[in-house]
Amino acid sequence: MAFVVSPIHLLARVLPGVSSSVADDLFEPSSHERGSFTPEEFDVHPQTGFFPAQPLRKLVEPYGVWEQTLRDARGVVTLWNDRSEEAVSKKPEGDRWRSRVREMPVLSTAAIHETPQLQRAHMVLACTMHFYVHSLPPEEKEPRVRIPRSLAVPLVEISKLLRIAPVLTFADVVLWNWELVDPSLPLSSQNIKYEDLFSGVETERQFYMISAAVELKGVEMLKIFEDFYNIPDPTAFPAIGKIASDLVQLKKIIEELTEIFRLIRTTLDPNVFYWVVRLWWSGAKNTPSKIEWLFEGVPNSAVLDIGGGSAGQSSVMHALDIFLDVDHKLEKKRTPAPSANNQKSELGFMERMRRYMPGKHREYLEYISSMRPTVRDVAKQITTLAEPYNDTVLALKKLRDLHIQIVALYVVTRSGSTPIPGIVPEPKDEEEPVRGTGGSAVSSLLKAGRDATARAVLQ
Repeated sequence: MAFVVSPIHLLARVLPGVSSSVADDLFEPSSHERGSFTPEEFDVHPQTGFFPAQPLRKLVEPYGVWEQTLRDARGVVTLWNDRSEEAVSKKPEGDRWRSRVREMPVLSTAAIHETPQLQRAHMVLACTMHFYVHSLPPEEKEPRVRIPRSLAVPLVEISKLLRIAPVLTFADVVLWNWELVDPSLPLSSQNIKYEDLFSGVETERQFYMISAAVELKGVEMLKIFEDFYNIPDPTAFPAIGKIASDLVQLKKIIEELTEIFRLIRTTLDPNVFYWVVRLWWSGAKNTPSKIEWLFEGVPNSAVLDIGGGSAGQSSVMHALDIFLDVDHKLEKKRTPAPSANNQKSELGFMERMRRYMPGKHREYLEYISSMRPTVRDVAKQITTLAEPYNDTVLALKKLRDLHIQIVALYVVTRSGSTPIPGIVPEPKDEEEPVRGTGGSAVSSLLKAGRDATARAVLQ
């Protein structure tokens, strides 16, 4: 009987630093065949990534009433706790707007089939719902917020078709809410604009612009991931040079992402962001009162995912973590051991955030999560790849260090600050940790993510 030598054992003979004793680990079975990965099957586009090529800007009849209702809200509906002179003068019109929402008919969603229509419908209905909820005076929220069936029923139906949460998400405000500055040119961070805002302030617009810049820079990363997962044998000699080169390039991209993150400090007003902008994105799980949202006409609405929009729902950043094999759930034995605070953080945060992504994008993440070997597996066995891999991971850690500083400035410290004039803060439990718009204890969560990234470094 002939003795068959595996590729990793052959490589061990010709390349120093390749261990043949751990071949079984390296060749852990993959759920999908390498070389057959096609991101387009998951609505991930070669030029625009997780962005659609161009979002639908308007629904046709009979859904014009949804579009008109959202248009009517902008500039008229104000936050319930905004007691500025201008906001108070608009309260009567806001009351009338909410009355019209309650009186709207429940439209059938049977005529909405195509993905662009579904995305637009979700964005319009979710934004309208958040205008409605966050403009309600406190006395109308007790004992729970009632989402009118005119919004609740179609939003839940559309969400089921898109396989996304029936609440405002990152996809609604960033991926599906833009238009081109110059329609004759392709989408880019310089050729995109956001006109549909909750607050109408520049800080909100710039947050979307910076988020879009991150997503579009991330398209370059997605190509690296695609190439890696389509290498039939990433331990083969011809593949090693490309993987090394791609890791060097990935490090540069992450450094460019870090510079994009730095723009937040120069373009977003911390007080306006905390006291005005972010409140509109909040869902049912992340306000101090934690009042339940009841979706009229929807059975068992208490089990719906309605945590609210968060940048943690960015699929491109999840893909980067998966590619580098960052262990956020602390399932793998790595050093240094997780701290007590790490272990107390929400270990399932990343998976929970994926429920707020479009179903196709979630499938993309699930697909690459199942691919073996990971780039970390390969770098662990081939010493020439360990350095570029570690450099890339450390670049991501630096990005997360910066992210922690930004969140401290824009969220954590603001929570104890004096509100901007006219805003009345909602009573809160002083023992309750500061939470992000997606409902998580933000400080401990971000530090745990940073530490999980550091533990991916090969020792």
